[in-house]
Amino acid sequence: MNSGGGLRRELGLVEVTLTGVGIILGAGIYALLGEAAGLAGNAVWAAFGLSAVMASCTGLAYAELASMFPRASAEYAYVSEGFGGRAGFVIGWLILLSGVLSAATVALGFGGYIGEAIRFPALPTAVLLITGLSALSVRGIRETALSAIAMTMIEVGGIVAIVLIGLPHLGEVDYLEVPLGLPGVFQGAALVFFAYMGFEEMVKLAEETKNPEQTIPRAVLLALGIVVVLYMLVTLSAVSVMGWEGLAGSQAPFAEIAGAALGPNAFAALTIVALFATANTTLLLIVAASRLAYGMAAAGSFPAVLATIHQRFGTPWIAVAGVGAVAAAFTLAGEIAFVANLTNFALFLTFVLINATVIVLRVRRPDAPRPFRVPLAVGPVPVVPVLGILFSLFLLAQLETRVYLLGLLLAGAGVVLSYRWRARG
Repeated sequence: MNSGGGLRRELGLVEVTLTGVGIILGAGIYALLGEAAGLAGNAVWAAFGLSAVMASCTGLAYAELASMFPRASAEYAYVSEGFGGRAGFVIGWLILLSGVLSAATVALGFGGYIGEAIRFPALPTAVLLITGLSALSVRGIRETALSAIAMTMIEVGGIVAIVLIGLPHLGEVDYLEVPLGLPGVFQGAALVFFAYMGFEEMVKLAEETKNPEQTIPRAVLLALGIVVVLYMLVTLSAVSVMGWEGLAGSQAPFAEIAGAALGPNAFAALTIVALFATANTTLLLIVAASRLAYGMAAAGSFPAVLATIHQRFGTPWIAVAGVGAVAAAFTLAGEIAFVANLTNFALFLTFVLINATVIVLRVRRPDAPRPFRVPLAVGPVPVVPVLGILFSLFLLAQLETRVYLLGLLLAGAGVVLSYRWRARG
């Protein structure tokens, strides 16, 4: 059932790039910097740089596959091409589940900020946020993208403010001071890799993007590049102002830096920026998860009703409503145990298969059209995806045993479901 025709192609390079910047920035940098500084010391910039290298390897793999298969179903379509429909279904299932859980968790974070500010309960706030953002997502992809871009500009503004505050203090600390040595930098890199996640969500906009074979790969690389520059600048500024000891003991380092330099009004302003960051991330996760559900339904791997397009707005409204309803239901748990690490389990496992898919298709289908091609290869084997696999396995090794057990249980559920809905594509 695909009433109303296909999705509307209304997004250009600027919209997709800025949407990507918004979902990558998310709320991660605002929460992770303090803990990362405790591990990597004043060399926290190096931890972010190392993570950027790891993220870029998989980002390049996504860019090549998106240029070959510009579909909303993204990972499901890519892995299906490389390893068959059943493997694609399991990966699509895990990514969809992680997206819904992440949306619920970030919405609860938004509710927590509101609760601290005006003493309103976090749970109803989270549900109201998800409901409102789902309605916006149904209204149209262009309206959604413009709203996300506006919130992204506010997020970027918060980071730029910290950079400007830190400029007069550059050179006041030893940027190579590492309390835990190189192991601390590596542990910090594994932690802050999470702050780069989101580039994988951009490819799900392929069916709503003009000239997606060219636009999506360029947008992925541009978004990653912009975020890397912002992260490196803000980490250098932050340690210049507070030093790693001050950052490590802070639960809200950006707000504290602003408050110390400019007073309590600046502290409040950075708190408001964090609200926009969490709202923006929730919106973009709802969009990405609904497009994945739509794409898998259109391919015959989910109930066909999820592929229904709204005749007026040109959006997959039933998929959006379903994702929003499930995310709102998950918020009822209040705190979802292990949700962040479960999301990471799904993503790291997916990244292994995404990079492997690039390698397999290079060997099996060397002459297939590739508008974007990952550089560097030894014979038919591209080097960068091999590094992407190794980095992803390294990150998987950082997770707890309990996460593996529950993650494998969820993956097993995906295997069972794959026998119920077989891919036709």
